[in-house]
Amino acid sequence: MAEEDVDVQKSPDDAYSLLSGTQKCAIIMLLLGEEEASEILKNLSPREVQTLGSSMYSVAGVDQLTVNKVLDEFLGIIKAQTNIGLGADTYIRRVLHKALGEDKAGSILTRITPSSSAKGIEILQWMDARSIAEMISSEHPQIIAIIISHLDYSIGADVLIQLPEDLQHDVLRRIATLDSVQPEAIAQLERVMQLQFQANTSLRASKIGGVKAAAKIMNFTNTAVEQRIMRSLAKSDKNLMTNIQDNMFMFENLIAVDDKSMSILLRNVDPNILTIALKGADDRLKDKIFGAMSVRAAASIKDDMESRGPMRVTEVQEAQKQVIAVARRLSDAGTMVLAGRGDDYV
Repeated sequence: MAEEDVDVQKSPDDAYSLLSGTQKCAIIMLLLGEEEASEILKNLSPREVQTLGSSMYSVAGVDQLTVNKVLDEFLGIIKAQTNIGLGADTYIRRVLHKALGEDKAGSILTRITPSSSAKGIEILQWMDARSIAEMISSEHPQIIAIIISHLDYSIGADVLIQLPEDLQHDVLRRIATLDSVQPEAIAQLERVMQLQFQANTSLRASKIGGVKAAAKIMNFTNTAVEQRIMRSLAKSDKNLMTNIQDNMFMFENLIAVDDKSMSILLRNVDPNILTIALKGADDRLKDKIFGAMSVRAAASIKDDMESRGPMRVTEVQEAQKQVIAVARRLSDAGTMVLAGRGDDYV
């Protein structure tokens, strides 16, 4: 849930004391100016952009004395031209568009824009996976597929695995075969969810789902769930199952990652997890990963691998999944380039 708006009726001292750390950062962002703020946003993850962007809305009406207190806390940061309280909506949209581009900014804005303009599907972004699964589990599999396709891949994976097991492969199949959803279908979906929806005749067909979306969702599930769903899917559509697998990013695909991106990945992966994951890697991939480390770090992991002895295949697979999940998050945030299955680069 988004942070509550600051109560501008309170005294400056009270308003300041109620500010969270994120809201204070949001005030600074609104003071920086579009170019500087967009440069900061480029270095944040999608989830961090969503959180900070939401906080920027929540502090849009803060008073000047509270702003000054925040500036004092940041020890001498000089106040720049600010749009707080004056056209903040336009400002935030421009900053996000400059930082993320039109498509990503549009996706973020649909999640952080105040609820007066929010649609039912967008509100789901603020809910936990279990609540979403409970809400939609009794709906038609096609409706469930459309809803999950609108969610972040990691959240979509969590929702999928909490659905009844006999439903999971059918939903994944429908996600993989989705192409576009017409505005009329979206409007009907909103009615099914019993939420208000104001039809907009200018809406374009929404591009969602597809094999790549299904593959990315599977990337975020654990190995046991992935294997069970894929086995069930193979019984009804083996070609589709194979197509999804071909678009999934596997641990061995890390061989195609450039050296700079590999170094970034290794700085973000728990060494213990990496040690276990490498137990199941081929020599070429091991050499590539060790080559991206310092000699001391590589030697430490090699010693740790030898001392652990034989390990269960399932344990190694789970560790590899965790490494892949970190790589996917870094790729989605634009921190590293994840070349491999399911991604196109020029």
